[in-house]
Amino acid sequence: GVLTESTAYTLPLAYAGTTGDVLASTDAGVLSWTTVSGGTSWQAVVTGTTQTAVAGNGYFINTTSNVCTLTLPSSPTIGDEVNVIDYAGTFDTNNLTVGRGGEKIHGASADLTVATERAGFCLVYTDGTQGWLLKDK
Repeated sequence: GVLTESTAYTLPLAYAGTTGDVLASTDAGVLSWTTVSGGTSWQAVVTGTTQTAVAGNGYFINTTSNVCTLTLPSSPTIGDEVNVIDYAGTFDTNNLTVGRGGEKIHGASADLTVATERAGFCLVYTDGTQGWLLKDK
């Protein structure tokens, strides 16, 4: 068979405002530039003893020389995520403490101690009752 289409699209008159912008469309075929957000913004390797996490960020934590405390955001919004990876495989020797930042972790009003070598996990904020929960187990 033959496929024919007569849809008209209206293109934007200017270049995209930001590198990486994509074209979005209305149901009427009007196209415009938009910046796609989301995903994890991975940070440089953390080697210090304390770090304050920012929602949407991922952290490579290196505890080769010392323990580390990563404090979760104090005013999270439902759906906020924080990702963590044991950079050097030393959480079993020098533990990572995940500070609760005033919210609960797994429904408990206590910090989380991670002592598993090569641990990698994502915490997602749910609400004031459960607080931060593991995204994957």
